[in-house]
Amino acid sequence: MRFTAVVAILGVLASAPAIAKEKKDTVVPTAAPVVRAAPPPMTDTTNQWLLDLSDGGRVTIWLRPDVAPLMVERIKTLTRQHFYDGLTFHRVIDGFMAQGGDPKGDGSGGSTLPDVKAEFNYLPHVRGAVAAARAQSDDSANSQFYIVLQPKLSLDHKYTVFGRVIDGMQYVDGIERGEPPANPTHILHAYIASDNPPAYQPGPPPAVNAAAVLGPVTLPGATPKPAPAKAPMKPKKQ
Repeated sequence: MRFTAVVAILGVLASAPAIAKEKKDTVVPTAAPVVRAAPPPMTDTTNQWLLDLSDGGRVTIWLRPDVAPLMVERIKTLTRQHFYDGLTFHRVIDGFMAQGGDPKGDGSGGSTLPDVKAEFNYLPHVRGAVAAARAQSDDSANSQFYIVLQPKLSLDHKYTVFGRVIDGMQYVDGIERGEPPANPTHILHAYIASDNPPAYQPGPPPAVNAAAVLGPVTLPGATPKPAPAKAPMKPKKQ
C-alpha cells in the first residue's frame, strides 16, 4: 500500500511541469486590426462636388464615400436634382463655419427625402472640412451642410464629415457672415464634376435687402408675422 502511494505521488509530480509548460505556451487571441476603406483619388471627378458661389468663384470639394457613403450619395442625388441651386448660406460664424443647404433659409428645412443615418468617422474638423448639419438626433442629417473655417476638433465624432475643400477656399472665406447674413452668399449652381458642368459664370449683382436696411415693413391693417423658430440644425460652437 505504501509503495503504491509513493509511486502515485511521483507520477503526479512528474506530470506537473508538462501542465505548467502547456499553460505558458497558450496564445491569447487578439482582435483583428480595423481595416479602413481606401479613399477615392482626389482627382476622381465622380467624387468632386462643385459649388459655384455668388461671391465670385467655384469651390471644389473632395467627397469621401469611403467613410460616409450614405451622405455622399445624398449630396450627389440632390445635386443632380438641382436642389442646391439658388440656396443661401444662412448661418455663417467668423472663425467657425459656414452653413447652407436649407431651402427655407432659416436652418429648419431639408429635402423631401428621408433623413440620413449618422456616419461619424475619423475625419477631423480641420479648416475646409465639410460635414452634415443635423438636429438633436444623431440620425437627422438631410440636406444641410457646413464648411469649417477654422479647426474645431471638439466636433469630431459628433457630426458626419463627408468631404473637404481642395480648391477655392478663398471663396468660402468670402461668404457673407451673419445669423442670418444681411445679404447672404448664394450657391448659384452645384455640380458633380463628372457630369461635365460648364465653366463658372458669375451671377447677377446681389439685391439689396430692404428689410435689413429699413427694418421689417408691415402693411396698414396687417398682422405682423411672428419671428421664425430658432434653427434646429446647427453644429454647436464648442
